Amino acid sequence: MKLTATMMLTVDGVYQGPGGPDEDRRGGFERGGWTAAHADPEMWPFLTSWFERADALLLGRKTWEIFERYWPHHDAGDPVSHGINVLPKYVPSSTLTDPAWNTHVINGDVEAAVRELKAKPGRELQVHGSGDLLRSLLERDLVDELNLRIYPVVVGDGLRLFPERGQTHALTLVESRTTPSGVMLQTYRPAGRATFGTAG
Repeated sequence: MKLTATMMLTVDGVYQGPGGPDEDRRGGFERGGWTAAHADPEMWPFLTSWFERADALLLGRKTWEIFERYWPHHDAGDPVSHGINVLPKYVPSSTLTDPAWNTHVINGDVEAAVRELKAKPGRELQVHGSGDLLRSLLERDLVDELNLRIYPVVVGDGLRLFPERGQTHALTLVESRTTPSGVMLQTYRPAGRATFGTAG
């Protein structure tokens, strides 16, 4: 399976609490819900086409908890809500035990487990949100495609996908478009480490 990842980000790189004020208050974060002002009818077809390609989900523990509280009660039968509910979900965790909701816990070597999943037949193993997990997957060159939905807002606080100091990444732009509300949909293919030189 191809490992594809999608992440909602602010212009200043924050991924925390996009959906609502109480979605993720880790660290005292009080600026959640920053996607609400940019609702756009063009986003739904994009999300639908995205979930239609999924054969399994790979989620961080926090994202899994957010999803698990919400989606079982909001299954409308569409590819997004129904897909999230019925697809197998793989969650790296050393404390999550015996979960329901078609969830499989990865409690050993995460990199080895992900490589095993990628080696299975299928279309896409999708990562949604899951900032810590996504950063780790990128550092180990496990991501085949990275989709960033960049919202036109600077929130000035919160967890960021890329830390101030970390691994370098070269990215090849595969597709780029902007919705009427100003959300940039950027699709990248990771291309190893960044290179450096003098601009001429």
